[in-house]
Amino acid sequence: MKQRVSLLFALSLLLGIISSSAQQNLGRVDNYTSPEIGADGSVTLRLYAPKAEEVKVTGDFLTGEATMIRNENGVWEYHSEPLASELYSYSFIVDGMRDVRDPMNSYAMRDVGSLFNYFIVGGERGDLYSAQNVAHGTLSRVWADMGGVSRRMTLYTPAGYEEAAQSYPTLYLLHGMGGDEEAWVATGRVCEIMDNLIAAGKVEPMIVVMTNGCTKHVSAPGYSHEGMWRPYMTGSMDGSFETMFPTIVEWVEAHYRVKASRESRAIAGLSMGGFHSLQISKTYPEMFDYVGLFSAAIFRGKEDVEIYKNLEAGLEKQFAAEPRLYWIAIGKDDFLYDENVRYRELLDAKGYPYTYVESDGGHVWRNWRVYLSQFTPLLFRAEK
Repeated sequence: MKQRVSLLFALSLLLGIISSSAQQNLGRVDNYTSPEIGADGSVTLRLYAPKAEEVKVTGDFLTGEATMIRNENGVWEYHSEPLASELYSYSFIVDGMRDVRDPMNSYAMRDVGSLFNYFIVGGERGDLYSAQNVAHGTLSRVWADMGGVSRRMTLYTPAGYEEAAQSYPTLYLLHGMGGDEEAWVATGRVCEIMDNLIAAGKVEPMIVVMTNGCTKHVSAPGYSHEGMWRPYMTGSMDGSFETMFPTIVEWVEAHYRVKASRESRAIAGLSMGGFHSLQISKTYPEMFDYVGLFSAAIFRGKEDVEIYKNLEAGLEKQFAAEPRLYWIAIGKDDFLYDENVRYRELLDAKGYPYTYVESDGGHVWRNWRVYLSQFTPLLFRAEK
């Protein structure tokens, strides 16, 4: 009997040690909540830092930085005004040290080399960026031969793709400078947006292909033989990405059930990806019937690169083929706004038709998520 009691005691002690060790990973102070979203859309952010002299919060719902207030328990607190339904990112500044994450919030996303916590205020747009109780598509991460080199990309296939027999149209969705094949998935919320819009009948079921537009690397950091490196503001505006792009389309159409026709292909991108979309679509006018330029960098490529030369001649061939949609969107405060004005003046002078959307705000993901939700409902409707 004593031996049995001893064994039980040892077992309970061991379980207690394991439990205690596991709990250490959850944080020593867990008697507060952050973020806490109120019924009116306001948010309260908190951080336990009893020895800090000053704590601030910065985020895309603020202009600049806001000072937090410390309570008697050493928890710093900030309470916002009611916020519109949206996805918001934030980080803390503790005694001058920036980019401090919220240990109570397990939701984080990467933008280039920075990590941010985020929260979603539901009700309208925020619901579009949240996983809903609808049929879900599949996200695949694949390696493909692109221009003779094995490169990584992500693909979204709509709900039912695995069981269906039909072929689908394709959207090639490109990221900006410093991004990679994970950008639209993590920060752009492409899977949630597509699931929800398709389920609502607002968007045709389609495959979304997201490549790595930085030809210096074959994948996002940490996913290849290149190892783990800090993402940085780099990209490919030397013609290499545009030159290899037909091999990307060929690979997708050889490995997925897609409609291999111009009227069933779309290309769109943000910033550098908008530049790529412009150059690819004018270089291969027979490839895409739908083009989307989101806050596009228009006049940024090297002028001595052959594929970037003769912009007007390329546009003449492209618009002679009468693309079904040429869609341009940018924020009023975007640093690329003037470039887009010049580009639209060029299109207007030539009489080329396009759709233009101007929003508030600048060069930010908040705009690009909106543009994606506005652009995709216009695609592939003419096929029916």
